[in-house]
Parts: sequence; structure tokens; C-alpha cells
Amino acid sequence: MSEAPTLEQLDALEREALAALQQVENSEALHAWRARYFGAKRTEGALEQLMKRIGSLPPEQRPAFGRRANAVKQTLIAAYEQREAHVKTAEMQAALQANALDVTLPGRPIAVGRLHPSTLTLRRIIQIFTRMGFEVYRSPEVETDEMNFTLLNMPPDHPARDMWDTFYTTTPGVILRTHTSPGQIRVMRERSKNGPQPLRVILPGMVYRYEQVTARSESQFNQVEGLVIGRRITMADLKGVFVEFARQMFGSAGQIRFRASYFPFTEPSVEVDVYLGTETERARMLTKGTGWLEIAGAGMVHPTVLRNGGYDPEEWSGFAFGMGPERQAMRLYGINDIRYFWQNDLRFLEQF
Repeated sequence: MSEAPTLEQLDALEREALAALQQVENSEALHAWRARYFGAKRTEGALEQLMKRIGSLPPEQRPAFGRRANAVKQTLIAAYEQREAHVKTAEMQAALQANALDVTLPGRPIAVGRLHPSTLTLRRIIQIFTRMGFEVYRSPEVETDEMNFTLLNMPPDHPARDMWDTFYTTTPGVILRTHTSPGQIRVMRERSKNGPQPLRVILPGMVYRYEQVTARSESQFNQVEGLVIGRRITMADLKGVFVEFARQMFGSAGQIRFRASYFPFTEPSVEVDVYLGTETERARMLTKGTGWLEIAGAGMVHPTVLRNGGYDPEEWSGFAFGMGPERQAMRLYGINDIRYFWQNDLRFLEQF
């Protein structure tokens, strides 16, 4: 039979535990103290060992011993929690001092955003044309079939519509514009409300075509539409604008040429090419070996389009053009694949 515990043993245990707790200075020693007096997973603590022997006491002494044992337990728990807070604070202070933060050092610079190469080229184009007296006009990217085709001299079933592979929406007659040319009708009608007046505007924006994506073509890209209307506008004016544009855009190396072409909303029509040369594999690939890269389509505004915009073709004439900033960015920055513009590859974008 085990020896009966005494109140004196409880008092001695309390004094011993409190004294030992005052010597604890770190979490490891604190854990060892708790295991010694309160026990761990597979071991009994000193207090628990005493309390288990309460059965060896006479029945009349057990209540007094139990009350004293519980009082000792509560005292040690309170002391432990207080010491634990002290140890954690001390360890935190020591960690902060060991890894001190010098607040006088400059902070890490925040990465600054930058403009997309398409935006850089688009802004450069806009600056050149505004210096030549052009206004900037914005038109919607979601258009009606009538604006995108019919009013531009392409009625339903017109074969020229096949030149643009179109994204249709679930709303009948509503599409994603295939070119910025619908803006011509919008700006002409707006400016002719109170009587026709001369126009000199550019209409930049995104266009969409359901096309196969290649190194030369994308399904979405920017376009800059241009429109000039006056009483004696000729093809010579169109040529002069592009010669000046090429000089400002590409410098003395900006050699351009005009090729006869066809667009249903201009007559006569031309395509404008810029010279890349054939010295490099990149240039040969982009130009299909010719050395010339198309940057714009242009021509004299068709009489039907003038009439649909509110201008009498007997009194007014004009020219229009549409150019792709991405094509010109490829010429400016030596980019050999138009798909880079929309892949969101930071290795490409961070170069600009």
C-alpha cells in the first residue's frame, strides 16, 4: 500500500514549483517545467502523483487534502501562464534585436507599370496626325451590320463582305466591328447635322476579325481610320499626307509605295507599303520575300459613302485610310511576330 500524502508535501511541492518557475527563461525550459509538475503525454507530473494517492488517506482527511491540492493546482497554472507571457515577450525582443530592421534604409522600389508597345505606337501615330491638323474621334467597337457594311457600300449579299471574317453576336444585326470605317459614317452624320462642313479626323480603336492567327495577322488588333473631306480633295492630297506621315514615323528610312487595290468604300483604292528590306530572315518572312510590308489601305471616299454620310458627292470629295499600329510597331521595334502583342508575356512587354 502506497504511503499516504500529506498537506505538508503539497505545500513543499508548491514552493518548489514556484521557485523553479522563476528560473525559467525560455520556451524549452518552460515546456520541461510543465511536464515535470503537470505531466506530459505518457508521464505523470509530481502534482498528479500526489493526488492519485488520496485514496490512502482516512475518509475524513480526504476533502481537506482535495481542496488544498486543487488550490495548489490553480496557483501553479496561474503562475505558469504569467511566466509563459513573460518568456514569449523576452524571446520576441531578443529576435527583434538579433534581426534589427534599419528603418533609415531605402525601401525596395515598387515595380512601375509601363505602356504596351501597341499603345506607344498608337500614341505616336496620333501625335503625328494631330500635328497635321487632324482631330481624334472615338467610335464604338460593337457595331450594327448596317454601319459596318451596308452604309459603306456593301449591301446584304455583297461579295465584298467576304473580305472581312466577322464576329457575330447573339443579337441579330449586332457585330464586333471588323474595321474602324463605320466611324466614317458616324462622324460625317454628326458633323453634317447643321449642314456639311470640311472634315479632317482620325478614328483609333480596336477591331476584330475571325481569322487564323499567324505571324502576320491576328484576330484582334488596333486600327487608325483617317477621313478628310473638302470641296477639292484629290488623290494627291492623300499621297502627300502619307509621305509626310512616313517621314515623321520612320525618318529618312521611311520609304513607302502605293499599290492599286480594291475596297468597296473607296474609289480609286490603294494599299500603302513600307520598305523593310530582304537582308534578314525576319524581314523576308514578314514581307513574303518582297521587302515591303503593308501598313494601310486607302483611297478616295466612294460617292455612295459620302451620300450616306450626308455629303453631296457632286460638291464634296475626300479620302480615307485605315492603318494598323501593330504592323508599324513591328517595323519600329524589330518585332518579327504580331502574336507577341497579345500573349501577355512579360519577357516581351518589359522590353518597352
